[in-house]
Amino acid sequence: MSIVTVQLGQCGNQIGYEVFNAICSDFHSTRGICSKKENESYQEACKERFFSEEKTGVPVARAVLVDMEPKVISQTLSMAARSGHWKYDHQSHFCQKQGSGNNWANGYSVHGPRYRDVIMNLVQKEAEKCDRLSGFFTVMSMAGGTGSGMGAYVTQCLRDAFPTSFILNQVIWPYGTGEVIVQNYNSVLTLSHLYQSSDALLVHENDAIHKICAQLMNIKKISFRDVNQVIAHQLGSVFQPTYSSEGASQYSRSPLGDLMESLVPHPELKMLGLRNIPQMSENSLAYSTFTWPGLIKHLRQMLIAHAKMEEGIDWQVRPPLPGHPVPPKASPNQALHFNTSVANLVVLRGKDVQSVDLGGFRDPALYTSWLNPQEAFHIWKTPRAFNKYEKSASLVSNSQFLLQLMDNIVGKAWNMFASKAYVHQYTKFGIEEEDFLDCFTTLEQVISSYASL
Repeated sequence: MSIVTVQLGQCGNQIGYEVFNAICSDFHSTRGICSKKENESYQEACKERFFSEEKTGVPVARAVLVDMEPKVISQTLSMAARSGHWKYDHQSHFCQKQGSGNNWANGYSVHGPRYRDVIMNLVQKEAEKCDRLSGFFTVMSMAGGTGSGMGAYVTQCLRDAFPTSFILNQVIWPYGTGEVIVQNYNSVLTLSHLYQSSDALLVHENDAIHKICAQLMNIKKISFRDVNQVIAHQLGSVFQPTYSSEGASQYSRSPLGDLMESLVPHPELKMLGLRNIPQMSENSLAYSTFTWPGLIKHLRQMLIAHAKMEEGIDWQVRPPLPGHPVPPKASPNQALHFNTSVANLVVLRGKDVQSVDLGGFRDPALYTSWLNPQEAFHIWKTPRAFNKYEKSASLVSNSQFLLQLMDNIVGKAWNMFASKAYVHQYTKFGIEEEDFLDCFTTLEQVISSYASL
């Protein structure tokens, strides 16, 4: 089944390009110990999922590109075409000559309704190219104007137009030091609206990815493209074809459906985080070897200790002993020593995947008490390696990983709102104070739900 990607705003278009580039690079490689038949099966599943094909034989991304300014879309279309390996459909994009000025309300209340019909017509045409539509993957910033405001509006339109299709929003959490003065407002408005329309939100934190670039990839001058390529690698490591059940003879055909079934057992709990190991520079990789027990040990500890990367993990954190539950947290601001999970998915790629022992992830102590651990943990695997790594493991987790960040951003936004700071910039575009209050209420409920796991 196919996924239609909707790239929204500067951030969404730049990341979307890197995702398709990473997928296409993997598509053309023959890494791993796969037979020719298995490689062909993998490539066929990948192509059906992400690309259609023109008579020229060049794969065409199943994507719609949206931005209120033309520069980034023009660059994105050009870079893809120049690669020679894949391209975008030049009819599947929409841009104007004025941006949303980092104003969420301008994107949501003005540009969204004004251009709804033309954008949704592009989406409908792309969906009609799919023999079988799995759903939509939207890529967007959480704190900007076009990406977040218009992205929230477009997601709502997708839900109305395709009520039975899955929608996964990939959102970029802003730098904690601040990118724009109103980013906390924008983030609260984006998250609360997406929570009403989306089946799940897959969150990447800019600060965490920046650390990976600096400490693991050894990049001295980190650019946005460096950050985006790390994000794209992590997304590709999950969304490229895998076998989603033991003994399966065919690659999974419904990636979004399988993801939701594995990780979202309750509509109130749908915040997903992604970790991937190993990640390192080409120079370091040449002198490194990996074993599955070592990779799995690190990945499990990253989960329970709330670590974003394999460097600097707190190895003192342990799951609670049977009969000794984790003491209730006084508030989400209290230090998260142990990260309780709703559900986890581990994706293994490369040599000897069939022999990997994942029993540590089935420990009932890792999970909330109301879900059977057998239903809370899933494994996808393939003997085909991904990117440059002979063995790699990814973890998609529905857990408390965002609890403290959410509480912080809601608290900062509330303090600004209580003093009416910058509220006029939103009310002049139709977002009233009652709308803000509704959004705060929605997110306080989400925070409460995760805090009580």
